[in-house]
Amino acid sequence: MAQAAVHNRWFYFATKRLFDAALAACGLLLTAPLMALVALAVRLALGPPVLFVQERAGLHGRPFRLYKFRTMIEAQDAAGRPLPDEQRLTRLGAFLRWTSLDELPQLWNILRGDMSFVGPRPLPTAYLPLYSPEQARRHEVRPGLTGWAQIHGRNRLSWEERFRLDVWYVDHACWRLDLRILARTLGLVLRGEGVSPEGRLTSEPFRGSTPGALAAAEALDPERGEQRS
Repeated sequence: MAQAAVHNRWFYFATKRLFDAALAACGLLLTAPLMALVALAVRLALGPPVLFVQERAGLHGRPFRLYKFRTMIEAQDAAGRPLPDEQRLTRLGAFLRWTSLDELPQLWNILRGDMSFVGPRPLPTAYLPLYSPEQARRHEVRPGLTGWAQIHGRNRLSWEERFRLDVWYVDHACWRLDLRILARTLGLVLRGEGVSPEGRLTSEPFRGSTPGALAAAEALDPERGEQRS
């Protein structure tokens, strides 16, 4: 029984990678005109650069460059610090987030193998030292465009709730679960639910949940703003 389970697990991950690559290639071709329009709108409304690029942690914690359409202006205060998110998010940016159109460039990440369509959302590499051993298990699979945590509250969940759901997904990942997640994600995107936490535009940075993690978090000071997962 155990051997059969291992074989099924191997078959699932092998076929999932093929599915991801094929669907991402089709998605890039089909959405190319739409992405060109979004890129032009961002260029005219926000100026260059069109893309927001950030280093995120992928499979086994390996870093990769994640791509999104930019949604915020690069405004700073007198001390050179970014202004609050509420002052930097544009009307176009809010629309892109509400429709999830800002995520379209991640089809390239999926095609490259950095990401999958379904998996725990990739987070900044600066968070890697802050995870507990259990939380770090979220990196045992490729990060995803959507995931189990996203269909259970998305950015409105606490960090601990998100990580608990991520690890649950790692232990139960299979085709039936992935298809269920994809179907529910489509409904959430169409309704624009869970894009932002209550009362905020972006999530608070993760500060760790283990002894000593807070000090490490203060030393790392992960970037804010566009890091909405």
